[in-house]
Amino acid sequence: MERKRNYIEQVQDWADDRLRRMCGRITPGKRLAVILVMFLFFGGLSIYITVSSIYNIGKRDGRRLQIEHIKQLPLQGNDTINSINPLNKPEYGRSTEE
Repeated sequence: MERKRNYIEQVQDWADDRLRRMCGRITPGKRLAVILVMFLFFGGLSIYITVSSIYNIGKRDGRRLQIEHIKQLPLQGNDTINSINPLNKPEYGRSTEE
């Protein structure tokens, strides 16, 4: 577990250094422009996903999911009630002709 955590920290440090070097090369004005464009893009994407998911709630549920009620199993006659009696020999679906 410690080995994985150490590897994850190394990857995070590498990505942090790489981003700092890339962002350090551009001017503060361009940096602000990049941040605003990313903010608008991801904000718009977030709003679009939220609105489209709210719009689609329940839209196709009736066609996709059809729930039927559980039906009662057909019960056999009095043979099942008296099946404890050893003299009663129920056939359980076997034919009486042999």
